[in-house]
Amino acid sequence: MKLKVRLYDVDASEPRVVIRGDDCRELGVKQMDRVRLDAKTSQVIVVAISDSLVKKGEILIPKAIISKIGAEVGKEIEVVYSPKPESVRSIRKKMDSVKLTRDEINEIVFDILDGKLSKIEISAWLTALQINGMDTEEIAFFTQSMVNTGEKITFDRTPVFDFHSLGGVPGNKITPVVVAIVASAGLMIPKTSSRAISSACGTSDFVEVFCNVELKASELKKISEKIGGVMAWGGSMNIAPVDDMVIDIEYPLGINPRAQMLASILSKKLAISATHLLVDIPMGTGTKVKTLEEAREYARDLMELGTLLGIRTECAITYGDQPVGNAIGPALEARECIKILEGNAHPASVVEKACDLAGMILEMGGIPDGPTKAREILSSGQALAKFRQIVEAQGGKKDLTSDDIVLGNFMHEVRAVRSGYVHHIKNKDLVTIARAAGAPSDKGAGILLFRKKGQRAEKGEMLFQIYADNQAKADRARDLAIKLEPMDIEGMLIKKVPNPSALKSI
Repeated sequence: MKLKVRLYDVDASEPRVVIRGDDCRELGVKQMDRVRLDAKTSQVIVVAISDSLVKKGEILIPKAIISKIGAEVGKEIEVVYSPKPESVRSIRKKMDSVKLTRDEINEIVFDILDGKLSKIEISAWLTALQINGMDTEEIAFFTQSMVNTGEKITFDRTPVFDFHSLGGVPGNKITPVVVAIVASAGLMIPKTSSRAISSACGTSDFVEVFCNVELKASELKKISEKIGGVMAWGGSMNIAPVDDMVIDIEYPLGINPRAQMLASILSKKLAISATHLLVDIPMGTGTKVKTLEEAREYARDLMELGTLLGIRTECAITYGDQPVGNAIGPALEARECIKILEGNAHPASVVEKACDLAGMILEMGGIPDGPTKAREILSSGQALAKFRQIVEAQGGKKDLTSDDIVLGNFMHEVRAVRSGYVHHIKNKDLVTIARAAGAPSDKGAGILLFRKKGQRAEKGEMLFQIYADNQAKADRARDLAIKLEPMDIEGMLIKKVPNPSALKSI
């Protein structure tokens, strides 16, 4: 039937059209059914019903959809019932733990891209993956389908090296150091990174403190081939766009299915034509990977999947029981990272992790004794010079130093309320406090640690500082820190155990 287009000027997490109940009955559609809109192009979209918002013979359409299909406000378009896509049947099969074919997985992925699946249906898909999982062949199909939804970057030089961290540990600021070392050694590493979803800072969140991370695919290719390295935000390019759409739905559900995670990682690497990949798997309490056995399972899956997809993949299981280094939050992490490149030997955890992982990549590229070579490149100043080249190519300051990084103007000190040793650091609580301070959106916000696990703190000594860009957020983060107590401080004596027989003899 023909309906007149009206603008639905309301931002919504899921685009829908609004039609009157009597028009819906004529169309044969109910709430949450789908219709196909036919103008210059077609679009399938979910229906909402209202007798108060829209008149008979009219249809409310979001602005983005009007533009996409080439419709005009006030003009009629053809609206017809659209049955549920076949991919819904495939989602139900996965809910019953049935293995899916390449074509079935491909149909699900492209129906997500085209907006044919509602958020409820995509949530069902993710829940099925969380509960029933996929085998390696299915994940390979899933990965290739996600790559095919976006653009693929092909370089004129090979091999192409890449690096990824599973995340989950705060302060993991090693990426620019790794990229600078690897590129200094003559290897090409076009690194794309993500922004924070639930963490205090993603790699792109702190790199954009000192240079532009929103590069086009052509810019990434040009800089990588000329300089050897790049530090870009993957979301600025049309690389595996379905992955980002799915992540937006995953977050409120609080789930991260292994199949989706693996496909997400490998799809971004395939899209930039990576031939060699190193994956960092942080392991420990408060990270995504809690145990050594679980970490080994991830490593096995990643390497097997990499082999199927034609990417030589190696994994490093790293310590994740406490933050890497002392800084958490965009500007704080940027400053600490640059200080390491400038020659600071501390925090030692940042230097050690960056050089060991960079060394593994160098060895993948045929350079012997990689970790030693990585340390030589870092200590000689070559890595700093290469880092500054990359920063300048991405629109940053030519001779950037750590002193150029501006922290939040408001700061609170959190001090020890008792003397003792730091027995445990709660990563998730530190992230919660840093986010309360404004990280990652407020670049100056975050936490600077003065004590780590195993170190002694006397009563009244500094444990950490909270930085924020405004007073209200600084106060909120301080109050949260007092409530959560993210550092457990205890004496060496756990409990006195008296001898019962000795007590009787007294």
